[in-house]
Amino acid sequence: MKTVMITGCSSGFGLEIARHFLDRDWQVVATMRTPRTDLLPASDRLRVVALDVTDADSVRAAIAAAGPIDALVNNAGIGLINPLEAVSTDTVRAVFETNTLGTIAMTQAVLPAMRARGAGVIVNVTSTVTLVPLPLLSVYRASKAAVNAFTESLALELAPLGIRTRLVLPGRAPDTRFGENARPLMQGEIPAAYAPLMDDVFKRMREPGPVTQAQDVARGVWQAVTDPAAPMRIPAGADAEALAASL
Repeated sequence: MKTVMITGCSSGFGLEIARHFLDRDWQVVATMRTPRTDLLPASDRLRVVALDVTDADSVRAAIAAAGPIDALVNNAGIGLINPLEAVSTDTVRAVFETNTLGTIAMTQAVLPAMRARGAGVIVNVTSTVTLVPLPLLSVYRASKAAVNAFTESLALELAPLGIRTRLVLPGRAPDTRFGENARPLMQGEIPAAYAPLMDDVFKRMREPGPVTQAQDVARGVWQAVTDPAAPMRIPAGADAEALAASL
């Protein structure tokens, strides 16, 4: 029986990815900053493990608790939508610490065991905002675009060792807690000159249209993990697929 370790499982994409793999008879190591055992169905194939991807000791402890794994899904992340002028340097660091450096740290932590076995899959969940420039997302987009570049380069050095890396790129997912989780970081004073742009951006975000559901992302991750022929970049969600096809 194969084992997958998934970061950021307390809500949204991570929670649905964990359910998807449990339903398909995988052993699942679901990680959360604050572990909760009531979010997923009880199963002897499920372990809920504490993990803060920005803390080296926490990463080491979680990897030790997980034991041998066949796949790592780096899903943990934080969002940010704000004009750059209203974003503090500390906030920029916090976004990169989780979205970029946390992904790199987790990847480094699992590589020795995967290399020793000559097998493994690492899937990094980023975003379709990396495909086209959008206003108010400069810091968030940069943190995720860095993961795209990291993953694609890493694939070349790990392929000879039998280890695959893939990217899953979700679109806009209003049913997740992305906005709620981003709100604490949006504390800077915003100059009035940005008000028209912000009003326009948020108006367009409320317009009806295709979006991404958590199940779409779970299916994309499943494809990335289980299909050796899966493409490097897998768009997940109706809006993500339409955008990728248009480029």
